Amino acid sequence: MTSKLIVQRQERVATLTLNRPPLNILDLDTLAQLRHELKALDEDEQLAALVLRGAGETAFSAGVAVEDHTRELVPTMLEEFHGAVRCLRQMKSVSIAVVRGHCLGGGMELAAGCDIVLASDDSRFAQPEIELGCIPPLATALYPNRIGPAKAFDLMVTGRTATCDEAERMGFVSRQVPAADVDSELDRLVDQVTSKSVPVLRLLKRAMQAGRDRSFDEALGESERLYLEELIETQDMQEGLAAFLEKRPPDWRHR
Repeated sequence: MTSKLIVQRQERVATLTLNRPPLNILDLDTLAQLRHELKALDEDEQLAALVLRGAGETAFSAGVAVEDHTRELVPTMLEEFHGAVRCLRQMKSVSIAVVRGHCLGGGMELAAGCDIVLASDDSRFAQPEIELGCIPPLATALYPNRIGPAKAFDLMVTGRTATCDEAERMGFVSRQVPAADVDSELDRLVDQVTSKSVPVLRLLKRAMQAGRDRSFDEALGESERLYLEELIETQDMQEGLAAFLEKRPPDWRHR
């Protein structure tokens, strides 16, 4: 039986592929596997980057299976889906969503859980739950801060489809590239991330999470604490400063 989720690991990078083409629908089994794998990967202290993508070129994901929205299954579906997105948002490593084609409903919410969204210029984004008499809980929680309350409400109350250009202007898409260049741009982005010190990346991620989830004063206090109590104690900070002064590339020890 073909796995609904493919896990690949290469040095400091892990790739999770939603393997239910063409639309990569998120059924309960896929969501449970995804949540499990994200938890396991987050325990790996050497992981620098996580790439999340959909199999094929038709869709990143067209969302959670409609069949799993019944009265009996909804509690389990929400627990698994929201648990997976919580794992993504809390991960210590940098997470990258690679979007090609349709990114709809729960698929768009899943991409929103990642730190960076790399998308092909032919991608399309929508939260069409309103058309089915439903609401998207994650979108209502994430989008007002991510793209602004007016744009978020517009998307969700109309269920309309946004182009990649519009999603980039909103701030949802981090990088837009021609469809033919997605893989090469992903390689370039992953190289940029993995060329950095892993512990410094993780401290930066924690500081960004504080900025995302706390008030300005609380976030700045946490960033200052991370800098003074943890960052300054790393060998890589000392190496980075020394390499700059000595005009040479840094030799990261990842500690």
